[in-house]
Amino acid sequence: MDDLTETYCRMDDFYNAFEPQLNARLLTDGKRHRSRKGSLSVPELMTLVVLFHQIRYRQFKSFYLNPVGRYLRSEFPRLPTYQRCVDLLPRCAIALAALFEELTGKCSGVSIADSTPLSVCKNLRISRHRVFQGMAARGKSSTGWFFGFKLHLVINHLGELLGVKLTPGNVDDRKPLCDFADRLFGKRYADKGDIAQWLTPFLKDLGIDFVTKVRKNRKPVALDPFDQAMLRQRSLVETVIDELKNLCQIEHTRLRSPIHFAVNLLAGLIAYGLMPNKPRLPLQDFRRLSPSPKLIPN
Repeated sequence: MDDLTETYCRMDDFYNAFEPQLNARLLTDGKRHRSRKGSLSVPELMTLVVLFHQIRYRQFKSFYLNPVGRYLRSEFPRLPTYQRCVDLLPRCAIALAALFEELTGKCSGVSIADSTPLSVCKNLRISRHRVFQGMAARGKSSTGWFFGFKLHLVINHLGELLGVKLTPGNVDDRKPLCDFADRLFGKRYADKGDIAQWLTPFLKDLGIDFVTKVRKNRKPVALDPFDQAMLRQRSLVETVIDELKNLCQIEHTRLRSPIHFAVNLLAGLIAYGLMPNKPRLPLQDFRRLSPSPKLIPN
């Protein structure tokens, strides 16, 4: 219960500061519109969707009807029906996006990039899928074909998300790497599949050293032991992705509208950002390694 109160207070404090800024930027048509409040306020909606990911429920309906509907009536006295709550969820999408930006970490000079597929339906239903028609696309990952989106993300050595970008499933993994350059410095480690002839000098001009393993058809390159150790520990980003998909459940194949997909994704990312114990690397141990370079074979 203390965690629920803490989560709600955080959402409420954030939204009270964010709402005036949002209203000041909204475009108007010169007409007066009703601003009737719903039975659940925006901070309450944000609390519910983030709590859903924090307590590891698989279905939002079961979460809403059982623990919330049975045991949290005193915390949410004006709790509406499940269908009405689902109708209200889009109201908190913009606030969730702004809160996620506030929770992103700071670059420490060491960042790791990767991407992961987010399927929106099972492969057998691709031909008759209509919800994300014109937005999602077929793509191929290391585990096979899928229909949906790709989530491109960059983390620091503390496991904190530095930035994410959502693209259709057929987008090249190398294209979004440049979009994170404005918030990074130092060294960025990525998979050897991200190697591109234009990418390394482009990032170098921005003050970022792009470090990857070498493909089989290329000559070995000299890397210092710190870079070698970091490349061996690049699996940290895969651990983060695993927690995002299996604990925070950012992947969902039964959503019925794009806006609910966005709410589910943002709430899962926020739930991860609020986790007290994230996977991390002991960077201070790696910095003690000898600076003499060694050749990295194919």
